[in-house]
Amino acid sequence: MALLLEHEFKPLPADKQIETLPFLEAVAHLPPFFDCLGTPIVYSPVKADLTGNIKKIRAVYDSNPTKFKTLQNILEVEKEMHGSAWPKTGATLALMWLKRGLKFILVLLQSISDGERDEEHPNLIRVNAMKAYETALKKYHGWMLQKLFTGSVYALPYKSDLLKALEKGKEVKEEESIEKIHQFLSRVTPILDAIYEMYTKMNAELSYKA
Repeated sequence: MALLLEHEFKPLPADKQIETLPFLEAVAHLPPFFDCLGTPIVYSPVKADLTGNIKKIRAVYDSNPTKFKTLQNILEVEKEMHGSAWPKTGATLALMWLKRGLKFILVLLQSISDGERDEEHPNLIRVNAMKAYETALKKYHGWMLQKLFTGSVYALPYKSDLLKALEKGKEVKEEESIEKIHQFLSRVTPILDAIYEMYTKMNAELSYKA
């Protein structure tokens, strides 16, 4: 799948220490995923948010690559730097929102690859998108944003069109596309799980609504 496998994520090491630079270089290829979902009024802000958070984390990393070599280092150093303002500041906050955007992508793709669908409309991805939204983003959104996202599912592309867009317009058999999604998920899911685990262990997760 051209868009998803364009720049592969490094395997999660045994100690779960995720190197910042390779992670950012890989994740920087994912914001265009939201272009494949159409409905710009809803997904363009999500794409912009993802891109903006990647830039914020990169700026912190570039300020001292040795000090911020891993994502764990970022949280530890910023906790000491920002005191009571942490974790609602800096790259810690940017990564918190970035992981939620990634979670949306992964849950949506996992749901599609698992074959979850509306049996009456099997080529629609509403079921998959709603599962992804409710899992990754809904509880962090206020009422208006929730209504906007819920309404957006009726303007989503067909599954076949989404898969074609992810292949950058190339015609590929659905089973081949699903296999590529599996490859992507098998590499990225452990990394994202490790980031969520890190936030839980460091008590860095915030539940305020956007």
